[in-house]
Amino acid sequence: MNDVDAIAALQDPVRRRLYDYVAAQDHEVGRAEAADAAGVQRTLAAFHLDRLTEAGLLDAVFRRPAGRSGPGAGRPAKLYRRSAAERAVSLPPRDYRVPAELLAEVVEEVGGEEILERLARRRGRSAGAAAAGEAGPHAGEGPEGEGMAAALRARGYEPYRDGADLRLRNCPFHALAVEFPPVVCGMNLALLEGLIEGLGATGVAARMDPRPGECCVVLVSKNNES
Repeated sequence: MNDVDAIAALQDPVRRRLYDYVAAQDHEVGRAEAADAAGVQRTLAAFHLDRLTEAGLLDAVFRRPAGRSGPGAGRPAKLYRRSAAERAVSLPPRDYRVPAELLAEVVEEVGGEEILERLARRRGRSAGAAAAGEAGPHAGEGPEGEGMAAALRARGYEPYRDGADLRLRNCPFHALAVEFPPVVCGMNLALLEGLIEGLGATGVAARMDPRPGECCVVLVSKNNES
């Protein structure tokens, strides 16, 4: 299925709620859990989850229930997780990834990381100031501040709480980060440092702390740093 058809599959409101829920979880989701979250019956949830899988938006796996094994453990359950595949639509089709890769190669070749990070920090600062203006004077109060979370969500980071910290489930630059990790992760850190500064979040700091499948940066409360 092409990208246009895959994204069109999200037009159904129930299907979109199911996708949003599964995509936001840090674990594989069963049909019953997804149905409860979307407020629909299990059979309807199963239908839409399978359609999302056919569209390439979700991956399906079969696993036995936790803690059970042997002949009496029952059939493996069908579980769902967000697909690692990336989807992008532009009409007519355009390819921005090739020039992005070439520019990343140029930065590596000429040793331009310092310039890139300075520009990224400036861009993040402008974005943070704009977000602060929209969210009000308390936008940047702590990693859990709604203004902070909204600014991150608007840029595709998918923030979630992890104790006192704010972790980012998604890396908006994942495809490039895989190929050019020092360049792209350094740029990403600088961008988020600028965002924090623009929001006026003086009690928050961006730190490198890579986790598999997540953004390489975590936002920590300075009060909890050792």
